[in-house]
Amino acid sequence: MGISKEELNKIALDYHTNEKIPDKHIEDLGQIYTIEWVKKHLQGKTKILELGYGEGIFTNALVHDNYNVTLVEGSSVLIDKAKEKFGQKVDYVHCLFEDYVPVRKFDAILALHVLEHIDQPRVLLKQMKQWINNDGVIIAIVPNKNSIHRKLAVIMGLQPALDTLSQRDLLVGHQRVYSLETLEADIKATDYHVVDSTGFFLKVLPNSMMLEYSQDLLRALNEVSNCIPKDLLANIGVVAQIQNK
Repeated sequence: MGISKEELNKIALDYHTNEKIPDKHIEDLGQIYTIEWVKKHLQGKTKILELGYGEGIFTNALVHDNYNVTLVEGSSVLIDKAKEKFGQKVDYVHCLFEDYVPVRKFDAILALHVLEHIDQPRVLLKQMKQWINNDGVIIAIVPNKNSIHRKLAVIMGLQPALDTLSQRDLLVGHQRVYSLETLEADIKATDYHVVDSTGFFLKVLPNSMMLEYSQDLLRALNEVSNCIPKDLLANIGVVAQIQNK
């Protein structure tokens, strides 16, 4: 049984709309630094399907650049928040991703910090094949279990295994963390091929231990990502297309 709309609303209230969460600035900055990589793969695309609203960082970037955006979101709390901010600039669909039935196909689907939340990621990836044009792309970003901060946590005995879910993972509704290999395995098993992959954010410690880091240091930890092997970074991303298209 997958997550319900009621559970999604609880996550939205406990995390996304909760101003008392102390590490939001760390996560938000990390997402901002992924925007240019995502937009690079949207060149020539116009009709974009965004799965999930989150903090609205990507919706804002897409609207700013005049993309035709359809937002699918299971939480009524976040749908209302998005409508309040963007009005008629976005098409809104309030449903679970697994229940979505589009009325048209898209040039690109953004599954940014989505697959780690889904009961059956491969089932959703197969569904997405019906939602994109033949030359369309799916862009996915997920948390990386091989991140340096997770490796250090295991060495220090703070968590038993690299893929152990933290209290923060559970707060935001994560069901798993990926490695680059397991992410690409899900992509390839559903008849896509990977056209690009990358990593983001040199995360050396859990967010709770970085709360006093300066904005300059946090920015540097994002910017240095280009110099670090992608499979050691906090998040990993892939761009995929349908096989044999």
